[in-house]
Amino acid sequence: MRRTLVVSDIHGCIKPFNRLLEQEGYNPAEDQLILLGDYVDRGPQSKEVVERVIELVREQGAIALRGNHDHRFAQLIRTNLPDTKARFLKYGGVATLSSYVKASKPPKPLTTSNAKIQYIRKHYASHIEFLEQLPLYHEDEQHIYVHAGINPKYARWQDQPEHDFMYIRDEFHYSKLETEKTVVFGHTKTSKLHASSNIWFGEGKIGIDGGCAYGKQLNMLIYEEGTYRAAYVLG
Repeated sequence: MRRTLVVSDIHGCIKPFNRLLEQEGYNPAEDQLILLGDYVDRGPQSKEVVERVIELVREQGAIALRGNHDHRFAQLIRTNLPDTKARFLKYGGVATLSSYVKASKPPKPLTTSNAKIQYIRKHYASHIEFLEQLPLYHEDEQHIYVHAGINPKYARWQDQPEHDFMYIRDEFHYSKLETEKTVVFGHTKTSKLHASSNIWFGEGKIGIDGGCAYGKQLNMLIYEEGTYRAAYVLG
């Protein structure tokens, strides 16, 4: 039976991500890899992570969802609105801009955030287009996969606002869900759910964000033949 491998909140940590895939013997011919979003910000190599995710999706059949950090990054590059930029820079975006500029080696130094944004807009439009078109959720027979969670107020969780897919926290974490499927999510570090960076197994919910960008760990949930296994590498 095919394995399902789920990873979330890579946040620019390309080396741990590649180590984790190698450690668990990821084989695209036999495994379904699902990525729950937040590829950019905080960690040192956001550009490399986005490139790797594009490769995994387009060449190896991986499924990638959109996280709030990916959404905000794309919004910023498109619009450069002051409020969007302020939030982006506050929550780890400085590292993302630096990652793109450092890896690209522009002919003259880019010293301001506006200059870096314009450079990325011009030279990495394909990255922004890729992030913008990523879906907000994925379903299979047993699970709902989403970046942040689902809002229990909605009779049909698919009808919840786009914002909830990427940002919801306590209202999802501490409510009983009506869906029969288990919700696998990231966004909130598991250390806030059970005082450990290991995967959190709740009632009808599984949280997998191990806080890699904070020096903790990058988790992988492995589902095979009806059973779960947790794996991780240190950030």
